[in-house]
Amino acid sequence: MRVFKIYGWVLGVAALLGASSPVALAASQDGDLLAFSAAYFDVNQREEKAGEFRIEYRADERMWIFKPFGGAMATTDGALHGFAGVLIDIPLWDRIYITPSFAPGLYHDGNGKDLFYTLEFRSQIEISYRFQNGHRLGASFNHISNANLGDDNPGVESAALTYIVPFDAIFRRR
Repeated sequence: MRVFKIYGWVLGVAALLGASSPVALAASQDGDLLAFSAAYFDVNQREEKAGEFRIEYRADERMWIFKPFGGAMATTDGALHGFAGVLIDIPLWDRIYITPSFAPGLYHDGNGKDLFYTLEFRSQIEISYRFQNGHRLGASFNHISNANLGDDNPGVESAALTYIVPFDAIFRRR
């Protein structure tokens, strides 16, 4: 429940600051984004710690205030998580963004942490800095759990560094 309180606070701040600033308008022209992350898996409990790598596709399409995204995560001990969900890209002060997201997905533990269910839910909060070319550098914290659908619900947290690139900067579309 604490995550939902954080999301509510973030949305309230965004509403007060407004999303029509010049920075927000410039960011709205970034288009689709690709995010590459390197993380510390199981950062809180440190029982099954591992390195984590993620790639995400963040669409520029809007569904009300939400943007769809999807991605995949792999850890150095063989855990895999494919997910798809929604995020809110909130511009704050000059070039600073807060991006809360939520995504259900399928999890396989490999030789890593058993989360006791295939369906797992990821909630994440990210803060990033947007450079003039539209690239961003950020840090995030996420929690993955099965929402008590499994026999047990140990959950896992990750802390990550993320580099976000406009899709067109990699794949020049004409």
